[in-house]
Amino acid sequence: MRIAVLGCGAIGGTIAGCLTRAGHDVTPIVGNPRIESALRGNGYTLRDLDGNIAKVPVSCPPVKTPAEAAGIFDILITATPSTALETGLRDMIPFLAETGRVVTCQNGLPEDRAVGEVGNRVIGCVVGWGATMSEPGVYQRTSGGRFQIGRANASCPAADDLAPLLQSVAPVEVVNDLSGVRWSKLAINCVTSPFGAIGGAPLGALLMSPKVRRLALEVFAEVAAVARAEQVKLRPVAGTLDIGRVAINDRERAARLSPTLLLKHVLLLIVGYRFRRMRSSMLYALERGRALEIDFLNGEIVRRGARHGVPTPVNSAIVACVRAIERKEKLSSPQGLGELCDALSVASVAAG
Repeated sequence: MRIAVLGCGAIGGTIAGCLTRAGHDVTPIVGNPRIESALRGNGYTLRDLDGNIAKVPVSCPPVKTPAEAAGIFDILITATPSTALETGLRDMIPFLAETGRVVTCQNGLPEDRAVGEVGNRVIGCVVGWGATMSEPGVYQRTSGGRFQIGRANASCPAADDLAPLLQSVAPVEVVNDLSGVRWSKLAINCVTSPFGAIGGAPLGALLMSPKVRRLALEVFAEVAAVARAEQVKLRPVAGTLDIGRVAINDRERAARLSPTLLLKHVLLLIVGYRFRRMRSSMLYALERGRALEIDFLNGEIVRRGARHGVPTPVNSAIVACVRAIERKEKLSSPQGLGELCDALSVASVAAG
């Protein structure tokens, strides 16, 4: 079985390295010349949460395009930024076996987009663990967790036989309702990615602020409302939050003192501690002058909310703030994230 991993940043590189370490035939398709050079010369360097370091030689040389790798692939794992998904899939189509499958690991809602390019052979993969690429070819796990995989729609093949393959990277759960998990992960990404880009700091430090935690709860509430309009039942993402339960509600907003809201703040503090080393991929993209995924995260909520008549003022304001930073009209800083909270009249205390 020939496997291609499209995109070898933090997540893709970790997946490619772990699959290679497990003895699989893995071709990394890398657009970044520095990553390509590092993998070609040194292979993958994998650093686990326990501090163990593994040096893993590539099983197949890295390539810039699939045309450079002779032959046909049985599995394509996509780990590019959401902004590059369609282009990458179009390039791969001639090199996928007739029975080949595409595994989407992007943030946002990539499965329908992938089906639009390659047809009904898409397996969605929600990544519940974290990683960072500290330098080209060097991949550090930042948090534990598991994969949740499932068919993109009822016409796609079952995902069960891919579980043993991905098990060499992280624990795997096969889910029947992929959309419920995917939307919950979208809600989480609508907080972690833009908050890091706006605040310019790791997630754990940002969530120490009560105002920032409250802003996160308001984001969750809007995502949950749009999901209901889309007839999606939110399912907990592996090892993280049940967004449907954590999102703030009207009763908690109105209460002078709400024990349930205080509990939700505590849960976010725990999440912040667990992901304290997480640095936003959107912040990395800003620093490197790359296109941002904001349209596929909070922007997705704004568009779908407008379609259903569901107000999304918080997500709209976050999109506008990230765009202002992208245009260099604002700077990334914790103070800037606090100012956004103030502009949205987000309460500074858990009691509302």
